[in-house]
Amino acid sequence: MVIYGLDPGPEQSAIVVYHAPREGPALVFKHQTLYNLELLAWLQHHAVEDALLVIEQIENMGMVVGASVFETVFWSGRFASRWEDANGGARWERLSRRKIKLALCGSMQAKDPNIRHALLDRWGSSRERAIGTKKVPGPLYGVVGHEWAALAVAVAWADLNGYRKE
Repeated sequence: MVIYGLDPGPEQSAIVVYHAPREGPALVFKHQTLYNLELLAWLQHHAVEDALLVIEQIENMGMVVGASVFETVFWSGRFASRWEDANGGARWERLSRRKIKLALCGSMQAKDPNIRHALLDRWGSSRERAIGTKKVPGPLYGVVGHEWAALAVAVAWADLNGYRKE
């Protein structure tokens, strides 16, 4: 199963292309952060038949939100629409941060460092093995910033839907 994990933002968004087979090792094919208009074009030209786009869902946490949250929601809808158009009605889903935390860390109290640690554990149990170095890159070499959240979206969806955990 090829899963495109997307962490939307008001101006830039991160995308990860993740292959989650039912057996064998999971692979991160691509990861990048793009301006939202660039990501729309990228989705148009990189859509793969039978792949799934999973977008991190914006949730109401009971707090007042600003314009950037509404802008992020707007872009999430544009990404889903572009994905459908590019793939002839291809599937997309949203996955809440709460479900991601529970799937990867088993706790709603988890924060970004906990999620990142859970992801590192999947690919080698240490930063050195999972990320590596420029000279000896690991499977997550070069994943930065919001790309970690995009990877968490893809991995959590795979876990919740019965694909092999690494």
